[in-house]
Formats: sequence, structure tokens, C-alpha cells
Amino acid sequence: MTINNIESASELKTRDDLAKLLQQILAPTTRYYSEGYARLELGGTGAAYANSVAGFEGFSRLLWGLVPLLAGSEETDHQLKLHLEGMKNGTNPWHPEYWGDVTDYDQRVVEMAVFGLALLLIPEKIWAPLQEKEKENLYHWLAQINAVDVWDCNWLFFPVLVNLGFKQVGLPYDQRKIADNLERIDQFYLENGWYGDGLNGHRDYYVSFALHYYGLVYAKVMEKDDPVRAERYKARSTEFAKAFIYWFAENGSAIPYGRSMTYRFAQAAFWSAAIFAGITPFSLGVMKGLLFRHLRWWCQQPIFDNRRLLTIGYAYPNLITAENYNSPGSPYWALKVFLPLALDQDDSFWEVEEEPLPRLEKHIVQEEPRFILCRDARGHHAFAFNAGHLSTNGHTHTAAKYEKFVYSTAFGFSVPRAEWGLEQGAFDSTLALSERDNLYRVKRQSEEYAIARQFLYTKWRPWQDVEITTWLIPCVPWHVRVHKIETNRLLDAADGGFALGLGGDGSESFEQLSSGASCLAKTATAASGIVNLREDGETALIFPHANTNLLHPRTVIPTVRTRIDRGTTFLVSAVYGEVDGHLHAQSWAAVPSVRMFANKLIVSWPNREPIEVALYSE
Repeated sequence: MTINNIESASELKTRDDLAKLLQQILAPTTRYYSEGYARLELGGTGAAYANSVAGFEGFSRLLWGLVPLLAGSEETDHQLKLHLEGMKNGTNPWHPEYWGDVTDYDQRVVEMAVFGLALLLIPEKIWAPLQEKEKENLYHWLAQINAVDVWDCNWLFFPVLVNLGFKQVGLPYDQRKIADNLERIDQFYLENGWYGDGLNGHRDYYVSFALHYYGLVYAKVMEKDDPVRAERYKARSTEFAKAFIYWFAENGSAIPYGRSMTYRFAQAAFWSAAIFAGITPFSLGVMKGLLFRHLRWWCQQPIFDNRRLLTIGYAYPNLITAENYNSPGSPYWALKVFLPLALDQDDSFWEVEEEPLPRLEKHIVQEEPRFILCRDARGHHAFAFNAGHLSTNGHTHTAAKYEKFVYSTAFGFSVPRAEWGLEQGAFDSTLALSERDNLYRVKRQSEEYAIARQFLYTKWRPWQDVEITTWLIPCVPWHVRVHKIETNRLLDAADGGFALGLGGDGSESFEQLSSGASCLAKTATAASGIVNLREDGETALIFPHANTNLLHPRTVIPTVRTRIDRGTTFLVSAVYGEVDGHLHAQSWAAVPSVRMFANKLIVSWPNREPIEVALYSE
């Protein structure tokens, strides 16, 4: 099976296929070990931490795949030998490639976690072969994790995993650290299986591929020693699964949302951990289908370079969308998805047939991530309509990654290329405003929000003296946005629709249909449009700078543009997005209408029940 070969992606069906895929990802990295094998030198780009730490990161992240592979197989692996040599040198204070002394909030703390997993799952292969001095070095180096501070979020699980590894091989371990950290993580728990990534933290993929993932590893290895907590973690994950399944489309793609999108197929790592831990929120066939379809979808994306190394980016190599903490080795955290390989080769999971997604609601409210999730009739396109968060952070492009009005499996989301104008800003699925100087601001956090069955409400301020109240009313393939803008500034406004992907080589033609009040762009596979439902303003197609969208290097964004005078102004747009080449003239013609009253608005579609929305006010 060849990575990125769409014709062979369907071959991913069995345990051997899954192992072969992992080996194809691992094999090209063997050329890039440092002289002492303690680092992987995969590229020339930088991150917030030193290159030596980045090299260690690449080394450690391969273990997320290598450890399960070795746990489920008796075969000797060449790459294990390289890693054993690197571990010996990296933990030797007298070796030139020593991994160094660890400090508070150190990136190396993140990378230590997988060594805990290795001690738990393959002690006979990663611990037993070491000489006594080498064991002592490894232990003392890892034990630094108990003496440093870590970020108050999913990082709290890293010392837990390391200490569990110590316990597994009979080393001194810090039970108080385990207990304190797990108690603190419990304080992040919300309801319905959801955590925040820290108190008031975002509810993104870190909930699935970090908090639940590590919790399920704990539940599996500690089900005898700590049965109460193990059962609690399993129950929470079972409940979470019933919501998280809505983040996936029928073709295996997941909704791009939040930071760390470069971890790619780690999006499905929760399902891998659920399978590993033996929980069945759905049948094994459904979970196998989720996992394997997701990997097949990723096999079809150009995410490897010509050296066959994973790149920084999402559906294609892209540094613009990356985080400050993304080094060349960072994307290999995606290997967490291969955890089921740790199961016995005769485990029943490998024997079951894949099943499609179960019947899912077409419209569902998820309070914890502050979403209304919708699907098209065939489940090929999943949307997350977003109320936003009451807090923010300093991560790269936080506004784009957490505060867009809607996120989509088909259209992804875009990040700014620079600060000047609509083309550089790439303002899809958001309202952008400027003081008529071509420098635009967008929603970065909510001051307040509410989620009802049929709409979302959020209040936000691009400036302290400009208050915007937004209502989102989804009814796919359309949704309606109503913005109440109260300002003493003269503003330009741009309400952007979905970013439609164009051919990367410039060869793919697209069709456009425009009038003063509406514009539509469509290709053979998708369509994006917007209609201005108020008197003022006009529509236009904005062509953002290349590489601003996660899914498509080149895009076009249908946008409503208008000027805002001082006082109170209402902007009302109807936004359209459809996929799979099934743009029906009937659905594009079925434009919703909006009637506004003093304390409510009524949204109507042809042949559908009207939706009444209460207008929130002080």
C-alpha cells in the first residue's frame, strides 16, 4: 500500500495493513537520526524551543507508533535498535547528545510521556535490554518530571504516565504526584463526557487526543490497581464518544477546528484509545469504520514531502497555519492513532467488519464545545456552528482557529496571511471590520453567549467601544447571520462565507453567478455563496492569498461588503455551502428570508417551518 495513492488507500482493511501503513511512515525517518541516534533532524524550520529539543521531539514522537507496533508483535524491529541507542546516549549526561536538564514548562516534559507508555507496554523491549548504568540514567532523566512545574491543562497527565511506567518496572515513583494531578484534571471535567483543556480552557481535539486518550490508557493499565477511577474514565469516554462522533463525516474526514491541526490523524486517536481500553460506546465495527475511513481520507491528502516525511500543515504542507511550537518532528504526534496495534493479533477487533456511521441526528446541540452540529442529508458534510469562548489565549491565529462562526469538513477554515486587506486577511466564516483604513479586526472571544435548539447568540467587541451582537441560525446547506453593530466609529464591514477550494495548479475552472445582492462560486465538487438580505452593501468574490486555508492552497470567498455609520446597524446575510458536485438550482434558489421585529426575528425557508429567534438585549 503506497501512501498518498488514492487507488490503494482502500487496501487499509486489516491489522497487517495498519501495521504496514505505520511502517511506511516510520521507514523514511531512519535516514535522519543524528550521529548518536538521540535526535531526528527532519528539517530546517524552527520552533519556540531550541533545535536540540526539536530533534528530541522528533525522536520521541515516533515512539507513539513504534511502541504499540512492538507491543502487538514479537518481531525485532530495526528502528527499535536505533531508538535504544538514542535513549542510552540521550540520557547520558556525559554524551554530546544528552537531552539536557529539564526546566519548568519545558517541551521535553511533553515528550517524556511516551516513555511512560513504553515502560507500561513493552518493558521487556525498552527497559530489560539496558545495562544497569543505562537504566539508572534513563530513570534519573525521566524523574526530573516530578521536580518541575507543568502547564495546568492536559500536561498534567505527562507526569502520571511517566510515574506509571516507573511503577510497572519496579522503580521508585511518586504516588502523590499521580493522585494530585488526577484530582486536578477532575476539576476540568464538565458534563456529558467533556473536559476543558484546563479551567475555562478550550474544548477542542485536546479533549479527545489528550485528556481522554491518556485517561483511557490509565483505565486499561490500572483497571485492577485503581478500578474506581478506571471505570470513571471509561464511563466518561463512553459518554463523550456519543458527542464526538458528530465531528466526523461519512467519508472519514473530521471538522478542522482549534489549534494543532498539524497532528492530523490524531483527530481519530480517541477511537484508537477506546478500542485499546475495551470500551464500546458503539459497536467495534462502527469504531473500526471510523478509524479506518479517517486514515484512508488522510492517505489521499498530499501531507508527505518528496522524502516521504510528514510535513507541517494540514491537508497540504503549510507553515502559515502552524503553531509556534510546531517543529519538523511535531506532526508525528499523529502516530497516537496506531494504539490498537498494541492489541493481540487475535483480538476480536481485527476480525470484525467495518460498519458505516450509525444513524445520526442532522442537527444537534453540544453545549460543552458551544456548538450546534449539522450534517447534510447523506452525512458527507459536517458543520460546527460556533458560539465561541469567553476567554482567549496567545496561540497563533486563535481568532481563526476558535472564533469563526462555522467550521466545516468540506471548506475547512482560513488564517490571515498578513494584516492588510481582505485578500491577506482571508476572512471566511467571520465578520471583519476596519476603521476604513483597510486594517481589519475580527471576533477573538465572546463577552456572552447562548445556545438554543435552533440558533446561537454571541456578543463580542472588536474595539472596546464597538459592540456586536451576532445570531447564527443554521439550516444546511444555508445558514443566516444577523449582526447588530453599535458603534461610534465609521467602519467597513465584510461578512465572509465559506472558502471554496480552487485547483492548486490553477487549472480547475470555477463558475460564478453574481448580482448586486448575491454571489456564488462553484466547482465540479462544491459550491459557496452568500446573499445580502439587507438594503445596504454589495456582494463580491474575494480571492485570498495562497495557503491561507487548511484544506485548499487557493480559495475564493463570497463576501458581503458594506459601510457602517455611527449608531446602530443591522447586517443580515444568508450563507450557502454544498459539496460533492450536487449543487441543485432548487437549493440555491431556496434563499431564506428574515423578518425583524422589536424583540424577535423570524427566519423562513421555502417548504420549511419558520424559525423564531429571540433578540437578546440588556
